[in-house]
Amino acid sequence: MKNSYTATAKALHWTMALILFGMLALGFYMSDLPLSPQKLQLYSWHKWAGVSLFLLVLVRLSWRLGNRPPPLPAAMSNKMQYAAHAGHLALYVLMLAIPLSGWLMSSAKGFQTVWFGVLPIPDLLAKDKELGVLLTDVHGALNLIFIAVLVTHIGAALKHHFIDRDDILTRMLPRHSKEN
Repeated sequence: MKNSYTATAKALHWTMALILFGMLALGFYMSDLPLSPQKLQLYSWHKWAGVSLFLLVLVRLSWRLGNRPPPLPAAMSNKMQYAAHAGHLALYVLMLAIPLSGWLMSSAKGFQTVWFGVLPIPDLLAKDKELGVLLTDVHGALNLIFIAVLVTHIGAALKHHFIDRDDILTRMLPRHSKEN
């Protein structure tokens, strides 16, 4: 049985990881900027990347449905295996919910998303200032939850590598292709 993720799964994982870290940094940076043409441009880029990430999550989920990941180590307790599956599920749910909350927020605030400045994405809600404020809070809270889950995910991978000394981390690394 293959003990490594597919090259496609690895490429999607690391591409999304890089973009997600960039999105988080950009989101925190731009939210405190005074209103200016630069801030509006950054918001546009953030929204374009959000739509792109949403689509990548759908591609990644489709790939994962047809390509099962390698099994978790047999030495892992049932409780830890459950935690690993729950953590991955939380990451996927948040990677879908965060861009959706941003889309809903933009719609409620009356700012249509135009993907790469070319393709208008339809608004999901009518303009509603109060709802826009609420959805801003929801979007922010989901991102904070995402950061917590992400830190846990990274911490678990490092624990497996340095403490448990298993292949949980290395089998997702680009050059790992060891077979069992």
